[in-house]
Amino acid sequence: MNPIDALFARLRAAGRKAFMPFVTAGDPDAAFLRDLLPAVAAGGADMVEVGFPFSDPIADGPVIQASYTRALEKGLKVADIFAAAREVAARPGWQTPLVAMASYSLLYKRGAAAFIDAAAAAGLSGAVVPDLPVEEAAELAKLAADRDFKLVLLVTPTTSPARAEKVVKACGGFVYVVSVVGITGARDRLPVRLHDQIARLRTMTDLPLCVGFGVSRPEHVRELKDLADGVIVGSALVKKLDGAGTPAGRALALDEVRALVRELSAALL
Repeated sequence: MNPIDALFARLRAAGRKAFMPFVTAGDPDAAFLRDLLPAVAAGGADMVEVGFPFSDPIADGPVIQASYTRALEKGLKVADIFAAAREVAARPGWQTPLVAMASYSLLYKRGAAAFIDAAAAAGLSGAVVPDLPVEEAAELAKLAADRDFKLVLLVTPTTSPARAEKVVKACGGFVYVVSVVGITGARDRLPVRLHDQIARLRTMTDLPLCVGFGVSRPEHVRELKDLADGVIVGSALVKKLDGAGTPAGRALALDEVRALVRELSAALL
């Protein structure tokens, strides 16, 4: 069984929801991911989204885009991310599923099948591909399904019901529910219509529904506890990497990320 499916089956049986932090690979350098992934796992992450830096913003707000820029300026390559993930996933006792967040252009450049094979070999269990239109997703969805690798697409507040049905049918593992209109980044509050959005999606799929974009505070997580199957937090955590370029900053960033993951994941208990 794919580790993502196994995780949600285990959480559902226990009546729990998944806390899913997003982290940037390669910020401040390629080696840092080897320390960052264990830090968020120790803080209470159930699954980790690994951001593959990309030069052109898709839905990324200023915090994540700045982090991507720092990583790319250091010459980060996709192979570097796979190497770091592989090392962590191979460590004794590692049980936290890893999911890539990657632009389709990165898959296309390497070859979609080759990318999936390399990602799976590196210990990744799926990929969120935010810029792949569902109308063009059939080939990638089949490649992923044939390898028991989960393809995750996004449903936004402006996605029509008819199109949302196509999106959830193309997804595997879980559905990424975008809570707000716009880019990633912390918000003061979550939109009221998110409740209706999730209720509508529940009629379309049995896949777990995981909410991201704008989630940054314990009160947001508590609000989603009885609504979603998973909660994704990115910008609030990635912001902690700003000063990780020095040895002292590196240690501080790991401590702060671990502490924030612990605080936010505790809100789901």
